[in-house]
Amino acid sequence: MFSSLFYIALLLFLLYGVSLAVDSINPLQFISDGETLVSKEGVLEFGFFSPGNSKGRYVGVWYKKIPVQTVVWVANRCSPLNDSSGLLMINKKGNLVLLYQNKRVVWSTSLAKQAQKPILQLLDSGNLVVQEEQNGNLEGYLWQSFDYPGNTMLPGMKLGWDLRKGFNRLFSAWRNWDDPCPGDFTWGIEIDVQQHTFPDIYMWKGGEKYHRAGPWNGLGTSGMPVSRPNYLYDFDVIYDEEEVYYTFNLKKKSLITIEVLNQTTLTVQRLTWVEAVKNWQIYYSVPTDQCDNYGLCGGNGYCVIGGNPACQCLKGFKPKSEEKWYSTDWSEGCVRNTPLDCEDKYKDGFVKFVGMKLPDTAYSRSNKSMNLKECRAKCLSNCSCMAYANSDIRNGGSGCIMWFGGLMDMRIVTSSEQALYVRMPASELGKSSTKVRAVKVVAIIGLVSGVLLLGFFIWRKKFKEKYRKTAKYGEQEEDLELPLFELSTIIAATSNFSLSNKLGQGGFGPVYKGTLDDGQEIAVKRLSISSGQGIDEFKNEVTLIAKLQHRNLVKLLGFCIQGLEKLLVYEYMPNKSLDFFIFDQTQDILLEWSKRFNIICGIARGLLYLHQDSRLRIIHRDLKTSNILLDNEMNPKISDFGLARTFGGDDGKSEGKTKRVIGTHGYMAPEYVCNGRFSTKSDVFSFGVMVIEIVGGKRSTSFSLQNEGLTLTGHAWTLMQQGRAIELLDSRLRDSHHDLQEVSRCIRVGLLCVQQRAADRPSMFSVIVMLSSNSSLLPCPNRPGYFMETELPQRDCDPLLTNTITISGPEAR
Repeated sequence: MFSSLFYIALLLFLLYGVSLAVDSINPLQFISDGETLVSKEGVLEFGFFSPGNSKGRYVGVWYKKIPVQTVVWVANRCSPLNDSSGLLMINKKGNLVLLYQNKRVVWSTSLAKQAQKPILQLLDSGNLVVQEEQNGNLEGYLWQSFDYPGNTMLPGMKLGWDLRKGFNRLFSAWRNWDDPCPGDFTWGIEIDVQQHTFPDIYMWKGGEKYHRAGPWNGLGTSGMPVSRPNYLYDFDVIYDEEEVYYTFNLKKKSLITIEVLNQTTLTVQRLTWVEAVKNWQIYYSVPTDQCDNYGLCGGNGYCVIGGNPACQCLKGFKPKSEEKWYSTDWSEGCVRNTPLDCEDKYKDGFVKFVGMKLPDTAYSRSNKSMNLKECRAKCLSNCSCMAYANSDIRNGGSGCIMWFGGLMDMRIVTSSEQALYVRMPASELGKSSTKVRAVKVVAIIGLVSGVLLLGFFIWRKKFKEKYRKTAKYGEQEEDLELPLFELSTIIAATSNFSLSNKLGQGGFGPVYKGTLDDGQEIAVKRLSISSGQGIDEFKNEVTLIAKLQHRNLVKLLGFCIQGLEKLLVYEYMPNKSLDFFIFDQTQDILLEWSKRFNIICGIARGLLYLHQDSRLRIIHRDLKTSNILLDNEMNPKISDFGLARTFGGDDGKSEGKTKRVIGTHGYMAPEYVCNGRFSTKSDVFSFGVMVIEIVGGKRSTSFSLQNEGLTLTGHAWTLMQQGRAIELLDSRLRDSHHDLQEVSRCIRVGLLCVQQRAADRPSMFSVIVMLSSNSSLLPCPNRPGYFMETELPQRDCDPLLTNTITISGPEAR
């Protein structure tokens, strides 16, 4: 029967010809090598192809109009044909059949239900479907390629389980770009329906867990920041009795965006086709950093980007093997300081962790109907329950997840609202009877008072004798373990603050180069007696910068207080500050575009660390080019933290207000100048000004456009509106080779950062992603703050602030 059908189809083709410039075929038609189906709008094509340098012939789907061959689905992934004699047809039962040399079946589908009038059709979504034709209409899918994914996820595809049919849509990478046969790098969702575990999204390498996104919490996966930028797509995770899957859909149908599992880089890359450069641009890629490696810190440990070390134990836990832990082998994880006592389980409590990626749910139990209070009670009643959390954090939170056994694969996630409650024994929570607690309080108060009094006299004596080697500043009285340099040491290092050693002059005093006895070069910031930075600002700078560790932040080596002298000792930056190169006509040749772009990205990374990843969360408040120092490789380092403020502590605040507005003309955000309100978005504004300055090579405060009265940012925005943004580029760079798309992207990102309304400005996380995205995909910025010169900040913005605003000139500090 099959042979007869084949020859009938062949005869019809020879007699009448079958035009395959269509999107579908029926059982009387077939596709031979060289013929294709094309989706209705001409987006995708289906037929025979050879990937890369391979000579084998495969059947698959690819983008028709993209010059870079991009195959998104392959039928015979591991069964290539040796020549062009292949034929693909749909038989009368509705099954697809791939034949080699007209007789051998190489690949076929197997429908559970026999079709009466099947039609094979290629949709513009990229889905190859078999449908039933009834009364001239096509009914439901009998089979679809979306159920059998390869290495590429298209919008509308599902990653995960169809619980009704009992099959899993698991993506697998190609072995290499010449061989689409599945490699050992896979991507999918894991869930145990019988045990009521909560679904999680994983990548596996050779059968071992390689990366985990974290369970879906209603706003996103718990391993990703909720506030991450998203201008291209909507994504979701569906979890019900019938299906459990992840999917995404484009916001703009004209865009071409895919997610590809890459065996070479072991990443899932979100790619967008950019017609202007005729290439794919990486919009996002995971894993992104060290903390994304599955189980890096072992059980009950969590990862902190920028931490020293990267792995930490949860409160109430300690390294299982201190020897291995401190040699950076964290695989054995952490164990409790005090074991749980199951006989007295109701005396246990829970410690709340906010901004934590939820642990691996492989050993979890979930219940969508429970609230958080019920979840806590349920977990407390079972001594094996180690932690609990809401499964959905929207609208105040709902649903329940409980973990049993070690808590695996956790990390700190910036800008996350997720809370995790970890079980602790009473002793770790400090629980005791009222009487004992009262006695302890009285004893502690007496002891602390005595110690403080004794400590004060010891401190004063040591300070006067100049022997104190560490300092305690700030409300928390933390030991910063910073060297206290003696004034005589600093005087010797700087040749008594010799004019020849002077590096520059800031608003708070001069900076000198020095050399210690061991040969180490230092930079000494000497606060002038008349400077605006008093003892409070000095303490603030010492306290903050001593706790910061990042490659794009300047390192504080120590300090000195003696008499009227207040000195800060920093690592020496041989290339001075950024403004020296950007605005000095004789030095700009050292900063070609590639270096400028690297500097922009470095500043952004440092600022992201301050806002989201550092232990304190810091708003700098005085970002400008003169406060960006450059090391010997021209890497940028943010400096000068005298005006910085912390935020996001126990009070949860992420902004503040002051009546004492201090900053630099041209860099301060409008809401800060006029109302004294500062936030991370104030720093974003200053960053945006710097970006425009770096691109244009002009100082914003001295920019003048004859007869137009525009500021530098206003001029940049006007050029962008006219489609001439590239004209902003420093004229001294226009004849050199550089990436125009990169320049354009930086201009747009800079203008997004200087928008008038703080709420419109992106976060620094968004900025970093946008700097690696394509400029045509970024939103259009609104008119910037200080668009015209007449809009520049004045001292009378707010009557409450009239006498307290201090605006420095462009050269200040």
